[in-house]
Amino acid sequence: MAYNSTGSGGVGTAMAKSRAMAKRRLGWLGPVLAAVLWSGGCGGRETAVERANDENRLILGNGAEPADLDPQMVTGTPEARLMQALFEGLVRYHPATLDPLPGVAERWELADDGVTYTFYLRRDAMWSDGQPVTARDFYESYRRLLSPELGSENVEQLYYLAGGEAFHRGETDDFSTVGCRVIDDHTLELRAVRPTAFFVRLLSSRNWFPVPVHVLERFDALRRGGTAWTRPENFVGNGPFRLAAWQRDQFIDLERSPTYWGRDTVSLDGVRFVPIENHGTEEAAYRAGQLHRTTTVPVQKIETYRRESPDELHIVPYSGVYYYCFNTTRAPFDDARVRRAFALALDRMAITRDVSRGGEQPAARFMPDGVAGYESTVAGARFDANEARRLLAAAGFPGGAGFPTVTLLYNTADNHRVIAEAAQQMWKRELGVDVRLENQEWKVYLSNMHLGNFDLCRAGYIVAPDDPTRFLEAFTTGHGFNNAKWSDPRYDAMLKASLVETDPAKRGEMFTAMEERLDEAMPVSPIYHYTNLYLLRPEVKNWADNLLDNFPLREVVLDP
Repeated sequence: MAYNSTGSGGVGTAMAKSRAMAKRRLGWLGPVLAAVLWSGGCGGRETAVERANDENRLILGNGAEPADLDPQMVTGTPEARLMQALFEGLVRYHPATLDPLPGVAERWELADDGVTYTFYLRRDAMWSDGQPVTARDFYESYRRLLSPELGSENVEQLYYLAGGEAFHRGETDDFSTVGCRVIDDHTLELRAVRPTAFFVRLLSSRNWFPVPVHVLERFDALRRGGTAWTRPENFVGNGPFRLAAWQRDQFIDLERSPTYWGRDTVSLDGVRFVPIENHGTEEAAYRAGQLHRTTTVPVQKIETYRRESPDELHIVPYSGVYYYCFNTTRAPFDDARVRRAFALALDRMAITRDVSRGGEQPAARFMPDGVAGYESTVAGARFDANEARRLLAAAGFPGGAGFPTVTLLYNTADNHRVIAEAAQQMWKRELGVDVRLENQEWKVYLSNMHLGNFDLCRAGYIVAPDDPTRFLEAFTTGHGFNNAKWSDPRYDAMLKASLVETDPAKRGEMFTAMEERLDEAMPVSPIYHYTNLYLLRPEVKNWADNLLDNFPLREVVLDP
């Protein structure tokens, strides 16, 4: 099959040109957290948003300070939003449906074997330093991500390439065995390990973005992360926006890239991302005219906005699960009976109805229902206090007697805190156990979660609902998101078998068997399936909601 680029300019082109002639050049905004009102003309008072409207620049809350800007190393949603603006893969997401659209590749073809794809790259695709984006950039980027030395937690997605897993596991050091081949500067061939209906859509995610190899070479970053290439003075991307400034813990400024192949279709002149972890502070900044969009809404404010500003309150579907992760390598959670007791003692209906209050669906199972047509029959972690107490007693802690005090780790945010407090009270009431709560700022929390420095921790898993395996693979041995460190060879074998099975009925049986194993072992306790809850000012047009909340800024128009 083939897909061809339309090359159309879109709604933003004329407006961008008009603004370029008429807008005032007043300089960029000061830190939003200072909550400063700008001085306007004629003795008036101008808010940060009003001034940004005049300058055609968007101000967005972004939750937390990004841990890094290396698309192959980051794992969190604050970073993912920036990656979609700063980089572009062979294909890009449709802003609403997430279907693949031409990106760096203007078209592609699938061979009759069902696994070999040929991508034809645009000759005007360029890095932000003016260097051309070539097929070799993708080749070297994929080799970097798959290299065992890099130690990326995102590597499993490139296992969809033939030979990718074997290369990453060190079974061979010959990258020519991997299904990635440069035909010429503007032609790249990828070979999937098996026919995969959603293979092209995978290429829209940050794990498949190219990195500027010519820049990474200067900083000895081809086989390691955490180097200086992502600092503003060194940073190079290939997306619709480029990095203009990064004031840590204050803001990240992006500006429309003059080298992006589709620059004439981008309406915004700039975007500011502001890290505000406290949800109440973020909402106050929005209300004071400091932000165009928030990342969420404090639970105590949801009903107020429903009543007073319903057009600004957005509650939309979101493909992911909010859960508590048990450290299965550390007592007492190395005992599945204890994990199941903690999971069964949580009343998820009460949490979503009385605490989170954002339309979330209580989650008995990790995977939502209906992913690619699969409907689960597994009961999962239903609320059953009697069974929870029985299991805890069987593990040697009747009524909680003798149970050690454990700590629940979560990243700093009010909404996480109130959910953690509710869980803490339920575990005390139903099991008689004491759970301490500890919050940490985003980067420290991420590090401790990935290193296993926790008893329990809050986590979220966001993935496109392409196939049940996209959710279930998170529990395979060594997976980058398997922070529970749970390992079960039988489960691993079932997951691999489901990837090659073509009979839908047999695949459904395999998924059920995997969910039953998860229900039995309970390495994590699902809490709810997300909704995306945020506030958006009315002058922001063409904002498209999608199941990944990936901030498709290329299409956004400001119309104050």
